[in-house]
Amino acid sequence: MKRTAFRLALALIAATAAHLATAQDTYPNKPVRFVNNFPAGGPSDLLARSVAAVLQESLKQAFVVDNKAGVAGNIGATEVARAPADGYTVLFGIDTTFTVNPHLYANMPFKRTDLKPLVVMASSGLLVGVNPSTGIKTLAAMVDAGKTRGLNFSSAGSGSPGHLAIEVIKESTQAKLTHIPYRGNTPAVTAVLAGEVDGGVLATPGMLPHVQTGKITALAVTSRQRSRLAPELPTVAEAGLKSLEQEVLYIVMVPAATPDAVVQTLQKHIVDALKRPEVQARMNNLDLFFEGLTGAPAAQRIDALYHRYGPIVKATGMKVE
Repeated sequence: MKRTAFRLALALIAATAAHLATAQDTYPNKPVRFVNNFPAGGPSDLLARSVAAVLQESLKQAFVVDNKAGVAGNIGATEVARAPADGYTVLFGIDTTFTVNPHLYANMPFKRTDLKPLVVMASSGLLVGVNPSTGIKTLAAMVDAGKTRGLNFSSAGSGSPGHLAIEVIKESTQAKLTHIPYRGNTPAVTAVLAGEVDGGVLATPGMLPHVQTGKITALAVTSRQRSRLAPELPTVAEAGLKSLEQEVLYIVMVPAATPDAVVQTLQKHIVDALKRPEVQARMNNLDLFFEGLTGAPAAQRIDALYHRYGPIVKATGMKVE
């Protein structure tokens, strides 16, 4: 009797293992959910949708983008961290959820180690711009004005890349900039246009149409290389303030225990998707630069920013509002 029960247990284990192996070998065999932890219509959302369309074609399965925004990306990231580690719930977002938020929020709802990076897809800088009524025309003049009279600067929200950039400017130059957070890039740009604030550090595509009409004066971009959309603008390094250099990384994460076979499938197809002409065109329109980092290089890039931003958050007293 015992021997029969033992044999049945072995058979059950073998069947379960075979089922799991088959599921991994045929991944994906059901729809995959791409959780974007920022609002619809933003750069990370648009990039996620472009990649999802290609993967749906190449892997013959539905890839659905689901926006779970809020708390600087923590809500969506928490949902993915708590999801089964099977490759069917994947996070598309930006690095600050993992490089800034752990330093900013006293009680994070997940640990950084709960998720692991699949791909660092792309990077982008931010545009530093001011309302023309300020009379400021260069980055150096902005710093001088900040030191002498103080300035108000908008960002897309507390803990956003723009918020971090404003604190970096303050810490590096001793300029007196008051951070005014808004609920997203569009209202933050509108505040600059309306003169509610003196300027903003915001996503380039949202600022550029108003730069071209003269309603916003662009001073510099924070990336290592010049913007594709506005190549005439200097980088902060070219303007003599390399310490202000900052880039946003667009990343894909999965639960840490996701099987290697699934990870490798997703990595390959996402990187291949990023190289497709239609996705490259979308990235150019969003002013994103291809990175395509996977494995250890991806993790190292994110970890380097985590260690860079920790002291900045502490030194500047950054707070969420």
